Amino acid sequence: MTTLITVNGAVSGADEPPDTGARHKLTAVTGLAALSLDAMASVAYGPEAIVLVLAAAGGYGLGFTLPVTLAIAGLLAVLVASYRQVIAAFPDGGGSYAVAKAHLGRRTSLVAAGSLVLDYVLNVAVAVTAGVAALTSAFPGLYGDRLAICLGVLVLITGVNLRGIVDSARAFIVPTAVFVGAILVVVVVGMFRDAPVSAAASAGHASVLADDATTVGALLLLKAFASGCSALTGVEAIANAVPSFRAPAARRAMRAEVALGALLGVMLIGLSVLISRFGLQPVEGVTVLAQLADASLGHNWAFYVVQFATMVLLALSANTSFGGLPVLLKLLARDNYVPHVFGLKADRQVHRHGVVWLAVVSAMLLVFSGGDTNTLVPLFAIGVFVGFTIAQTGMVLHWRRERGRRWAGKALLNGLGAVLTGVSAIVVTATKFHDGAWLIVIALPLLVAAFETVHRAYGRIGERLGVGRVPESLRHARSLVLVPVSSLTRLTSEALTTAVSLGDEVRAVTVCHPDPEDRAQTEALERDWALWNPGVELVRISSERRSLGRPITAYIREIGAAQPETRVTVLVPEAEPERLWQRLLQNQRGAVVAHAVRRDTDAVVCRLRLRL
Repeated sequence: MTTLITVNGAVSGADEPPDTGARHKLTAVTGLAALSLDAMASVAYGPEAIVLVLAAAGGYGLGFTLPVTLAIAGLLAVLVASYRQVIAAFPDGGGSYAVAKAHLGRRTSLVAAGSLVLDYVLNVAVAVTAGVAALTSAFPGLYGDRLAICLGVLVLITGVNLRGIVDSARAFIVPTAVFVGAILVVVVVGMFRDAPVSAAASAGHASVLADDATTVGALLLLKAFASGCSALTGVEAIANAVPSFRAPAARRAMRAEVALGALLGVMLIGLSVLISRFGLQPVEGVTVLAQLADASLGHNWAFYVVQFATMVLLALSANTSFGGLPVLLKLLARDNYVPHVFGLKADRQVHRHGVVWLAVVSAMLLVFSGGDTNTLVPLFAIGVFVGFTIAQTGMVLHWRRERGRRWAGKALLNGLGAVLTGVSAIVVTATKFHDGAWLIVIALPLLVAAFETVHRAYGRIGERLGVGRVPESLRHARSLVLVPVSSLTRLTSEALTTAVSLGDEVRAVTVCHPDPEDRAQTEALERDWALWNPGVELVRISSERRSLGRPITAYIREIGAAQPETRVTVLVPEAEPERLWQRLLQNQRGAVVAHAVRRDTDAVVCRLRLRL
């Protein structure tokens, strides 16, 4: 059998298929674990958000929990169907950004992208703080250390994602399966109960139920619907990260999207049925999910399994952002709206710069909020509703332009979704405006303006570089290489040897200051230079000021004025110590010269590092 030597020196059989990176991509199952934790975990707070709003109308209001949940489940079905179509139409990922860019114009696509960026960043902070809040509820002694615990969890999730999205998916499969299984067990067992098995979890806690009412207004129902729609956050993540799936990527992503919608819908409806079945009333200090687990399973080990699984999944649901945002940033980088560094990939098919940036910004939010969930929740979910609405509207135009089979029905479905999510976005923003949502109203336009600024900067750079145009024919110009020196060493010899191979003429330059000590040192260098006689001229540059970079740049400008056709290259020799900490011992003369030349002249800067 013949062998093939790869670039990194590894040997593999010639008949083996090349590594296409498929092992670093997602299947439908791992895609669920990597990209749907946010949506899965939302069942811990989605039904509770509905109940807390309806509690304002007393026990009569709580009777509308199931109808409101069914309306949300209907919207979920519309969203899943729509994003399944988005995946098929835009297999390069990007979700609402890609749809808006194709059908609604550049500015609208930037609004969609900005809303997604804000939602992804806030999701990380909210998920981590919610998970830690569940932990500190079980162990109150840790409450004072919640910020440190939040940052520790964030570091853990970031570290896992830096190893690649597949590794993160594998790590989170078990917690996801345990959580989904626990919720389904609660629902199934609860269906066979005629009454709650236990109410120990809520015993001694004050009820937040208002005095009984006989009517429920449309505004209250609309507010409950909008609050419960927080359970829909994360539905778009799979459509945003289609390129992270194995081939056929679009088909696998669509399967994952449908599976997510089915699981989420069953859990939401099942929990709401139990709320009505048990006549549950919200109380202070105990979550609705905890009360349901208590009522269905009893206050035993099974109850604590549900609580622990919820705590873990809430904390890990931040992984949805780590899977979706880096891909979105890659698309924005490709379109010149964010720095191109976000488009770079590491060996494990991970956009490390996007992962690290997300972690840093999320850490700043955690520090700002002090690890308190309530500080961040009012800002959450607004961005994703904006993205939902834009994506649905764009898909309506997509079907009108395609005019394919049954396009009218598809367009009607997306149009209905756009109306529902648009109304939800307005209601959520209005109801949470004074609680901090005004920050999102300000931050979104600022983020769009930042995208535009970066795009204009890249446009100016591209114009000056002649991007997209055929360059002029090559022409040979005389080359002069300058080598800054201060003493005779092996580094000097290596630098001059390299310079001679680069240019037509080489000059060594040394800066001399007026003080006696410096003059004596320069004269000694000149004597040693004459004895060495390397065949390279040594030029003394006198300077009245104690400066190193400015005299050299002034000399380069003089050469440019006298010989405008000469290409000047400055070769800066530097020693590279064996150990990293030893670099602190260096005088940084090379960095000073390189910075000055780059700032004040058009000369080429070449830094020669000699490893010791």
